[in-house]
Amino acid sequence: MGIAADIIILIVTAFFCGLLMQRLRQPLILGYLLAGVVLGPYTGGLTVTDTHDIELLAEIGVALLLFALGLEFTLKDLKPVKYIALLGTPIQILLTIGLGLAIGLLFGWEWRASLWFGAMISLSSTMVILKTLMNQGWLGTLSSKVMIGMLIVQDLAVVPMMIILPQLNDPATGLGTLWLAAGKATLFLATMLLLGNKLLPILLRHIARLGSRELFLLAVTSIGLGVGYATYLAGLSFAFGAFIAGMVLSESDYGHQALSDIIPLRDLFGLLFFTSVGMLLDPRFLLNNLGQVLLLVVLVGVGKGAIFAVLARIFRYGNVVPLAVGLGLFQIGEFSFVLARVGVASDSISKDLYNLVLTVAVMTMILTPIVSAQTGRLYALKKRWFRHEPLESINFPEHALRDHVVIAGGGRVGFQVASVLDRVGTSFVIVEIDQHRVEETKAAGYPVVYGDGSHEVVQEALAMHRASLLVVTTPGIVVARAIIKNARKVNSRIGVVARMAEPSFFEIFKELGVRNLVYPEFEAGLEITRQALLHLHLPVTEIQRQTEAIRQQLLAPQLAESEDYQTLGQMRAAEHYFDLQWVRLKPGDSLIDRSIGEAEIRKMTGASVVGIIRKQQLVPNPDVGFRFQDGDLVAIIGSGEARASFHRLAESLEREGDGTMV
Repeated sequence: MGIAADIIILIVTAFFCGLLMQRLRQPLILGYLLAGVVLGPYTGGLTVTDTHDIELLAEIGVALLLFALGLEFTLKDLKPVKYIALLGTPIQILLTIGLGLAIGLLFGWEWRASLWFGAMISLSSTMVILKTLMNQGWLGTLSSKVMIGMLIVQDLAVVPMMIILPQLNDPATGLGTLWLAAGKATLFLATMLLLGNKLLPILLRHIARLGSRELFLLAVTSIGLGVGYATYLAGLSFAFGAFIAGMVLSESDYGHQALSDIIPLRDLFGLLFFTSVGMLLDPRFLLNNLGQVLLLVVLVGVGKGAIFAVLARIFRYGNVVPLAVGLGLFQIGEFSFVLARVGVASDSISKDLYNLVLTVAVMTMILTPIVSAQTGRLYALKKRWFRHEPLESINFPEHALRDHVVIAGGGRVGFQVASVLDRVGTSFVIVEIDQHRVEETKAAGYPVVYGDGSHEVVQEALAMHRASLLVVTTPGIVVARAIIKNARKVNSRIGVVARMAEPSFFEIFKELGVRNLVYPEFEAGLEITRQALLHLHLPVTEIQRQTEAIRQQLLAPQLAESEDYQTLGQMRAAEHYFDLQWVRLKPGDSLIDRSIGEAEIRKMTGASVVGIIRKQQLVPNPDVGFRFQDGDLVAIIGSGEARASFHRLAESLEREGDGTMV
């Protein structure tokens, strides 16, 4: 079966290796890399017959990942990190090349090989970082935006590196070729921004109107890969073109749908990329050069990580950002493999150095998810040692927070909760780690703390020990569990209301002692069901009975011991069984200028008046002396017959001259 058999073997092996890593609570990336090592040409046994074909398919995975990244990462998202991306990244590349040159000279390599080594280690892995950020739930945070912004500039830097480095012996020729590539890149960007912004959304709009989901997916994939291939033909990076195509489409009305459709395809081809990287690892070469490889991993990892962390600090990023960037970008990237191939083809580096770089790169990629996952622990340790570093607190009240509400997450849900609490005069504070959302919250005038709500020092700034309620709006269960667990450590009596993304999370929240849960997709489904049944003219009581039965079927078994939840269900049912109705009084209605007592509403109709809205003000439970006026909205409860009698009383009776009713 040729390549088809190879792909089948890869996917099946990657599945079992991924399952193993999931059981070991490790990132799936490690499983994919392990599958590549197992099926690689150096391990014997079951082996992929043509690794070159897999590598070619893996390039599609890189392009699709960057295409999806472009769909998610708009130019607006780059705004908070533009300085460190555009200025800091070139500085980082130069410093890392210097680090590599020093390491090479230390190992006794020739200066040209050392320079190539420095260039190869200066690039970090976009694929590994994106997958790691997704798995850890950090995608969208300020730290992730700094990393992605720098990675984008690094990927762009591959093109001039591939041109300049082979031309070291003839700088004049290399400079001319570089200017040609720069002209091509500028022309491509201008074309995509000017024409792509106009033509691509029109194309997608036309495809969407045809109503074919498959055709829409094909169109999206064609745009991403087609534009990437066009840039490749122009002498630029295939993945770079796919990224720009994604950014252009992200500005259209179809960006979100395009992203949701492309994700499964991206993940499948991404699997091929990681397994192809694992195939590059030669266990025998690793064992024969274990000391040198481990030393290089340490020197490159520590040196490169320190460069990133220091640069993040220089560009005035504080708190967890420098640590997250340093621990995230220390690895050697996939474009280093491309650069290494160019070095071998041009006889600039030896085959031994090529194997050494590949082995070190794979080792650093394998270590990335593990090292990056220590960010939270190291940051907490750092805070214990260096408590003088201030947290960014905005719009805080002058008096100390007490009996307030802590809202973890300043997204749409958290912002809505905050706006209601603000209107009712309840004190609250938002904690958010996404700088863009922090700016939005700041503009609204709400108190906000920039930081990770699960960290001890951040919870101190939130006065969590004096808070009365914690509202967790983030859908990520890992983040939510850390926030709730640490909040309960400092305040065992704090109430918790949490957002639940999946029914399978019930048990986790149950272990945490959280009973007040909101499942947004479930509530939306119930509301759609209510609206549909109302449209079919079913009785309100029957609609309530059916929807409450669905609620009990899904939620009640999980929270059966919760008295509050059962009471809430009865209250919902009672609300609809009572069937509260609103009646607006019009000019000429018999109740106008009469009091509730004079009209003897309860005696005459059997209905009860429970509220009145007058001039946008609610009067709850009005007494018998309350007089009706034109335009009043009257809330009544009672049986269907009682409500019908009230309508007849309000609309049909007429006042006689002596003021009595007939």
